[in-house]
Amino acid sequence: MTRTLPYWHVDAFASQAFSGNQAAVMPLEAWLDDATLQAIAEENNFAETAFVVPDAGGEADWELRWFTPSEEVRLCGHATLASGHVLLSRDGGDRVRFRTRKAGVLEVARAGEGYELALPLIRTAPDAWPEAVALLGAEPQEVWLSPDRYGVYLFPGEDEVRALDPDLRGLGALGNDQFICTAPGRDSDVVSRVFVPGGGVDEDSFTGSAHAALTYFWTERLGRESFTAFQASQRGGHATCRRDGDRAILSGSCVTVVEGSFFLP
Repeated sequence: MTRTLPYWHVDAFASQAFSGNQAAVMPLEAWLDDATLQAIAEENNFAETAFVVPDAGGEADWELRWFTPSEEVRLCGHATLASGHVLLSRDGGDRVRFRTRKAGVLEVARAGEGYELALPLIRTAPDAWPEAVALLGAEPQEVWLSPDRYGVYLFPGEDEVRALDPDLRGLGALGNDQFICTAPGRDSDVVSRVFVPGGGVDEDSFTGSAHAALTYFWTERLGRESFTAFQASQRGGHATCRRDGDRAILSGSCVTVVEGSFFLP
């Protein structure tokens, strides 16, 4: 018997459709089995599909999990923002809290015409990874790494970041790491491109979790608590990033592109 599941397609960190990063958001009454969740995410074929169910434990409003077309991930910013957009637009209210399995409790709150997303600040430190550097297509000025598989690669300027043509197959063979290539921007304070081929996403359109790492990296470097950011993917995406203690606060907008039903056999 076919089951009908609610379905939203949202462009996150976007002020207009066809920009930012696409996410599917699917509120459920209860968890489906993991194989079915993964099959739905593969069918959607977005960088992430977000599934939410009411949080029976009371720690948050909803439980939240994210799946790429190939695997479940521990943290996804843009699909969290998209989930907040869907639930606040549908149910009303000023903020919504999500309990996650590996990233703690996350919150999306209304802020003017958009939203603020609070993520854990991801700290990196100067390091070296020559095997990765050799595959990026250009030599970064600095490499900063975290134990959680986030790497920040600093380049002189926006032109160098835009010109990168990395060996994606080679980077993917190194593991499920985020390769975050960044530089001072021309029209924004910071520009970046993010490659995650080991996680099934060759180049991400806009990566919230990467900006949790960039928030730490650039506030340390700039000596101030906030900056504007542009991810220079084909679709492009904008955010304002602010450091607040051990949290990275990302401000951005969302656009609903599709609302409908997913038919599950």
